Amino acid sequence: MAEDIWPTIHAERQSLADDLAGLTDAQWQTPSLCSRWNVHQVLAHMVGTAKMTPPKFLAKFAAAGFAFDRFADKEIATQGAGGPAATLAEFRAVQNRASAPPGPRATWLGEVFVHAEDIRRPLGIAHSYPADQVVRVIRLYAGSNAIIGGKKRVFGLTLRATDTDLSLGSGPLVQGPVISLLLVTAGRGAALAELAGPGLRVLQGRLMGSDGSKAG
Repeated sequence: MAEDIWPTIHAERQSLADDLAGLTDAQWQTPSLCSRWNVHQVLAHMVGTAKMTPPKFLAKFAAAGFAFDRFADKEIATQGAGGPAATLAEFRAVQNRASAPPGPRATWLGEVFVHAEDIRRPLGIAHSYPADQVVRVIRLYAGSNAIIGGKKRVFGLTLRATDTDLSLGSGPLVQGPVISLLLVTAGRGAALAELAGPGLRVLQGRLMGSDGSKAG
């Protein structure tokens, strides 16, 4: 699909930055939906991703011994070293960049949608995402196990959105809001309560103990 992803990503980054303005120190330390990271750390991860290029990614990934968690944690430590206010300022500074690590284009839509929800949901912040672009990411995640592990979670299930045009896969039905379908495909069990259908128990079983911290 030739459609430019970057206007959507830039708009979503700006909305997230606006939502995070004025957070208290305690709110910045709130555990996110990424089980290993708090709100500040997820934002630092998003700053690092916005600054990344394929050559830079490959060099840093190699320096981390090709271990994704080690690579990601080093980036978070670097980008978050100045504290939450500095991280938010840097996020605003890079919000209109159009660079990313290597990978399918829809991956970087998923990065901003999923990690924004990782931050917003624990803080009780509601947000409406562009449904057609969320569908695009679900289709990517459901067809691949690379990093996200989405295919193994939803294989043999039908995902159907109740708020937009999406019916994907075959087998027992799982249905609900499209953003919730995206989150469970990315391993976020927090969205299970928003879904229904005969396939839900299967999906719940697959998500038991899922980390979700690698969705990015």
